[in-house]
Amino acid sequence: MSIIARLTTTLVDLPFARPMGTAIHSMTSAGCVLVELETADGVIGQGYVFVINAERLAAFDETIRGFSAYVVGRSVHETEGIWHDVWRAINPTGHKGITISALSAIDVACWDAAAKTVGLPLHHLFGACRNEIDTYASSGLWLNASIDELVAEAQGFVSDGFHAVKLRLGSDDSDVDVARVRAVRAAVGNDIGLLVDANQKFTPKQAIRLGRRLEEFNLVWIEEPVAAGDFEGHARVTSAIDTPVASGETEYTRFGMQAMIAAGSADILMPDLQRMGGYSEFRKAAAVAAANHLPVSSHFFTEHSLALAGSLENCISVEHIDWFAALFNEQMELANGKLQIPTHPGTGFTFNPEAVERYKLG
Repeated sequence: MSIIARLTTTLVDLPFARPMGTAIHSMTSAGCVLVELETADGVIGQGYVFVINAERLAAFDETIRGFSAYVVGRSVHETEGIWHDVWRAINPTGHKGITISALSAIDVACWDAAAKTVGLPLHHLFGACRNEIDTYASSGLWLNASIDELVAEAQGFVSDGFHAVKLRLGSDDSDVDVARVRAVRAAVGNDIGLLVDANQKFTPKQAIRLGRRLEEFNLVWIEEPVAAGDFEGHARVTSAIDTPVASGETEYTRFGMQAMIAAGSADILMPDLQRMGGYSEFRKAAAVAAANHLPVSSHFFTEHSLALAGSLENCISVEHIDWFAALFNEQMELANGKLQIPTHPGTGFTFNPEAVERYKLG
């Protein structure tokens, strides 16, 4: 039977090897709520949400467990019905933030179980369009690294087989940001894609000035150049520079994507699986983007985003983050600069019990 018999959660905290920084973050770990849905016949679907430094993790956990009444006793194939029942239930508390993140973890776990019950890779259940997808190394090149560290790290990513890397910007002195980009471009050469992420650091005028100075480096994109909620400011930057602008990781659901599209805020939308509301809503957001002739590139959640990349024609890449790799039995496969879409049933990734026990909180 495909009826969901129980919902369980486990809290873990994954420490980073060293502190990392962006223009708005100081990070030492990633705390996760792991979600498992078990059907009456023993099929287990898995999903998770995360917060930087494990802050407010208990609130995420309590919210997820609070949705159990909308999940247990339902078929795993009722993904749309479960999603909308939760959506209606959270109307008084809002359709952004913790509530949507909690819904995301449940939705991912439900789809994972649904694909496993029929023995299909999830992207085949969605409708496959490719077997591999472009990616870029995003687990390094942080703002708190020196130029020498950046050069060594970028060269290391290329040696590992990546064909693109992402560098964080956001220094108070724009000359420093330009120097960092110049050094990394020289280190990796012109055949490697170079992306930069400002993490919302700048005003529109600052972003435009810096964007124009960076055009000589042939960047793939400039990400989140201004405050995430400043759609008009994003649009001003997008229209003023030649380099594509990517943004959207901080927006929620298809409605956030619609608002960005209406404002002309970005050339490339970056839905985040957790903030979108899981697979069900991410696919709707991607459809909205496709209807407006815009590509999407998934933010974080590399392992679980591969099923989306394998089934969404307008998905151009996924962000490669290794923060959560230790949680899984399976590892991502990089070949010729592209990530391979898993062929195992479900998402293709399962939690490693020993790792879960090692990083478990409480």
